[in-house]
Amino acid sequence: MSYKLNKKLADLVPYDPITGHYDIRLDANESCFNLSDSLKEKIAKSISQIDFNRYPDCLAKAPIKAFSELYNIPEELISAGNGSDELISIIEGSFFEAGDTIVNVSYDFSMYEFYAQLCEVNVETYQKEADLSIDPDKLITFCKDKGAKGLIFSNPCNPTSLGLNRASVRKIIESLGDCLIILDEAYMDFWDQSLLDEVDNYDNLIILKTCSKAIGLAAVRFGFAVANRIITNAIRAAKSPYNNDTVAQTIVSDILSEKDYLKECCDTIVANTKKLYSDILAVNEKYSCFDKIMEPCTNFVFIMTDRAEEIYRFMLENSVAIRKFRGAIRITSGTDAENKRVIEILDKFFSR
Repeated sequence: MSYKLNKKLADLVPYDPITGHYDIRLDANESCFNLSDSLKEKIAKSISQIDFNRYPDCLAKAPIKAFSELYNIPEELISAGNGSDELISIIEGSFFEAGDTIVNVSYDFSMYEFYAQLCEVNVETYQKEADLSIDPDKLITFCKDKGAKGLIFSNPCNPTSLGLNRASVRKIIESLGDCLIILDEAYMDFWDQSLLDEVDNYDNLIILKTCSKAIGLAAVRFGFAVANRIITNAIRAAKSPYNNDTVAQTIVSDILSEKDYLKECCDTIVANTKKLYSDILAVNEKYSCFDKIMEPCTNFVFIMTDRAEEIYRFMLENSVAIRKFRGAIRITSGTDAENKRVIEILDKFFSR
């Protein structure tokens, strides 16, 4: 008798991102800014001093200290992970048991459900309103009706680019006191409604942060979880001892200390996104071509359209990669020149 994969693995397929070369990559919500030569030199000097024969610091004290100083959060409330993805898998696999129920929302980041199901946690999906917003009262009722032990969602949301204000998120957290709220603030650097400075007020809140978006270190794979001391100690105990390698810790520590540089990059990305949104509105006014264009508080624009597949393919033919969904496209804001090219291609597509 031959070995067979179990049911939860048998039908899984590996993640399949866009492959090949494209002149402009606006499909993954990355920062459009690569590091300057001077910052690369700073990193190279730091890396040259690493003892490569030694294991990394299991608590990632240096990057946690840099994160603490950047966001003004006590170090003892911060855990480090190999990207937010690893932290999601650790939290969903450790804070819940097989058969427990976690609530996610739709649309939202697909990996929330993936990791939960892999951990044999039941997932119930709350459907957003027709305009893709979240009604806090309805979400609270849904969680209570499902007996949820956890709720996970991104704010602002990937992929819709919409956000809930602080008051609405506070209401959800406080109304679900026996439910662990996992709040993914990956895109909050582009908005001003973060609850990071309030996290120690709650015993049921974990906030996730990433270095892949505003920080511009998608290649490094580094993320943080912020929670009260009890939850933080549990995350630190549950994670792999050496989950963040020394090279990554060194790079993140160096870049997070560059406060002025990071602010300048973030401000530019916000301005570029607003301009991209405005230009897409102008295309729609000219051709009446989109069903709905979401006003973003992120670094990307989400567009509802029944021509998503056609636009996506046409963009690829013109060496521009964007993200396609069922009935929608998502365009990350790039540089001025990249955004201008996107608008030119959209205009070309609809003028045919």
